[in-house]
Amino acid sequence: MPRYAAFFASMNVGGNRLKMTDLRDALEREELEDVETVVASGNVLFTFDERPSDGLGEMLAFIIKDRFGFDSFAAVRSANEVRTAIEDNPFANDGEEKQVHTLFASGEVRAADVAQLIADYEGRGDERIAGGDRALYIDYRGGVGDSRLTNGFIERRLGCSVTARNIRSLRRIHEKMTAN
Repeated sequence: MPRYAAFFASMNVGGNRLKMTDLRDALEREELEDVETVVASGNVLFTFDERPSDGLGEMLAFIIKDRFGFDSFAAVRSANEVRTAIEDNPFANDGEEKQVHTLFASGEVRAADVAQLIADYEGRGDERIAGGDRALYIDYRGGVGDSRLTNGFIERRLGCSVTARNIRSLRRIHEKMTAN
């Protein structure tokens, strides 16, 4: 069975606090196998029957709402998709690992929407932005915390939900996914 990573949005931020042991227990009850959390920010590795990752994301979001009472988007990616999200990020090799992010999207990231996002953000900051396959790549050169490029701003322009992970975390997660 394949190994997947679920990247949850809106988990352990704001009022949506959740212990990773509780999350692990809930997912194991749903017949996910080898469930492992990676840091306390909603990264979950698991083994499950092969199926399209979009359907798994919907299933996981339903479990969070049903068991814990809050809405969360779950971007589910296979080990190959995580590797691709690292390799396709044009800023991964020349930006600072903690500032270079892949934003996993709940749907297609269209080139026209990325172009509009870049145009709308012009003059607000020095971030570098590029589109990808169900992803947006951003180098938050001045720091994520000081950026005016927020998820809300991005989601309104892309027309879908996003959840971000930095390159350092993605490399660590991919390593864990592919370790034998």
